[in-house]
Amino acid sequence: MPNHATREIRNVAVVGHGGSGKTTLVESLLAAAGAVAAAGSVEKGTATCDYEPEERAHQQSLWNAVASLAHDSAHVSFVDTPGYPDFLGRALPALAAVETAAVVVDARSGIQTTTRRMMEAAASRGLARLVVVNKIDAPDLDLAALLGDLQEVFGPECLPLGLPAPGREEVVDCFFDPDPSAATEFSSVEEAQSRVVDQAVEMDEALMETYLDQGEVSADELRGAFRTALRAGHLVPVCFVSAASGAGVGLLLDVLARLMPSPADANPPAFSGPDGAAVEVEPDPEAGVLAQVFRVTIDPFVGRLSAFRIHAGTVTRDSQLHVDDGRKPFKVGHLFRLQGKEHVEIDEGVPGDICAVAKVDEIGYGAVLHGPGGGGAPRPEPVPLPEAMYGLAVQARTRGDEQKLSDTLSKLAAEDPSFEVEHSTATRETVIRGLGELHLRMMLERMKERYHVEVETRPPRIPYRETITAPAEGHHRHKKQTGGAGQFGEVFLRVEPKGRGEGFEFVDNVVGGVIPSQFVPAVEKGIRQVLESGAIAGYRIDDVKVTVYDGKHHPVDSKEIAFVMAGKKAFLDAVGKARPIVLEPVVDLEVTVPQSNMGDIAGDLSGKRGRVGGTESLAGGYVAITGQAPLSELTRYQTELRSVTGGAGSFTMGFSHYDPVPRPIQDKLAAEFRPAADED
Repeated sequence: MPNHATREIRNVAVVGHGGSGKTTLVESLLAAAGAVAAAGSVEKGTATCDYEPEERAHQQSLWNAVASLAHDSAHVSFVDTPGYPDFLGRALPALAAVETAAVVVDARSGIQTTTRRMMEAAASRGLARLVVVNKIDAPDLDLAALLGDLQEVFGPECLPLGLPAPGREEVVDCFFDPDPSAATEFSSVEEAQSRVVDQAVEMDEALMETYLDQGEVSADELRGAFRTALRAGHLVPVCFVSAASGAGVGLLLDVLARLMPSPADANPPAFSGPDGAAVEVEPDPEAGVLAQVFRVTIDPFVGRLSAFRIHAGTVTRDSQLHVDDGRKPFKVGHLFRLQGKEHVEIDEGVPGDICAVAKVDEIGYGAVLHGPGGGGAPRPEPVPLPEAMYGLAVQARTRGDEQKLSDTLSKLAAEDPSFEVEHSTATRETVIRGLGELHLRMMLERMKERYHVEVETRPPRIPYRETITAPAEGHHRHKKQTGGAGQFGEVFLRVEPKGRGEGFEFVDNVVGGVIPSQFVPAVEKGIRQVLESGAIAGYRIDDVKVTVYDGKHHPVDSKEIAFVMAGKKAFLDAVGKARPIVLEPVVDLEVTVPQSNMGDIAGDLSGKRGRVGGTESLAGGYVAITGQAPLSELTRYQTELRSVTGGAGSFTMGFSHYDPVPRPIQDKLAAEFRPAADED
């Protein structure tokens, strides 16, 4: 039996920009609650949640990690997340496992890129949000001004529950047991308490009347209205702490345990049934099991470890669970609670619990685990992830490691939902894609250190296309005599351009049997070989109609290979006369940057042969710039954007259409093309 009920559970994603001290804060909370004997250190490699070798080597969180503690009758589980923008695709899935997002802000750096992204993502999922201002003991800080910035960017609902005392060695409680006479660095205990109470009672008319009549309400009376305000986003508590010194950590523990919602009284997560209609899922321990996987780790020794959040039902060590629509269930066998790298075996998990199972290869990121009932299990709303746009072409450094590389890439993709592997037939490359240069560099390091696979990398080829712009005719006679049986085939054909995106069309207009019907498919086969290999620059040919209308054959020497070659050469002959061009992919682009960078970005896009379509002002002094640009001009855009905006800019892009490349670029591509020698 678990030693807690669903109403006692508090699940908290600890999110925020890299370097804000999230892992150190979790460590300090664990130590304060007695969950660990002493706080570990990121710098010394002893932190509970930074246990992967790469994390210890680089002294930063790279993956989600789970740890928990008990405080004031509450069971509090933390999902510690990486903070740098390149790892946003790993951090965001944590939001599917929690009711509260604790957004950690470095008091020295203020509001940063990931701060904004995680606040917005948490709000969009209806999570309770809590801002934790960390490192308040750093010198030369203006904490009052920082609080003003938080209220300006995220709204006046950002209100402190405690205030730093002069010297910042402690934080004064302004909510649970306020002392109006206590000295604070700015504002006052009475003013801070009054603002929180005013904000919370607005959500409860009866309590508001009591407050107006009596002039005060107790913290216990306020708790229900407080949680209602949290669920509505009407109140975002702000806590000041120093994770390093421990200042404010005790108050933060109380806030998490006593005020943050449990799975039973939080906004229910969105679920949909097989028909797409909304479905309500109650956190009932007696219901059928429904759980969602939010983290998968593949260890060479332990195997696949899948962490999941239980939404309904009770999971035991004897549970038979299905994965998604799979018909064959698996037996749980061993059920774990995670404490960093430690796997603590437990008897059962109830709704709200974060648990893990090992060695079930069918489980992937986002998988739904459920009891009997097949494919009708409700599915939770997926967490939107940023698109993997930064790519590298890879190939095994050691000959013979190709299969090992393929297996390793599959494992890495299973662990990281924002890491993609693409085997491009257009460019004949294996391309890995991630959220940035740092992201892929860490993946390559993991590949080398964990799986002992080394690769050569290069920028991926742009998937150009070729097409024609005018009709033309082509002809080729293939004749080969080698002393024995010869080869003979002659083809006349016509090519015509088709509309963009209409593809390839083959028409057989041969009459009179000049090309026997059994050889017409061979002609098409030769044409299709050119379609794949290209005619002028080595890229696939699109949007062309080919009509074969005449030819000759020989009763003895004509065979399939002869008409394959005749069709291929006749098509090349026609394409060369049909004013061929090279097309390049053009993408739709949306760039979000501080207002001060708008001119620089717009000018830079123009310099990349792009065009700006429009701009839209956003909250917090940001602007969104929409436009289009050739993909070939954006291969290093993330690095360039980060440099121009100091890391504050972000962008998304998606394929739009193909356009002709400028003539100098086409000439350059054609000059670089070295087709294989034609068969004679």
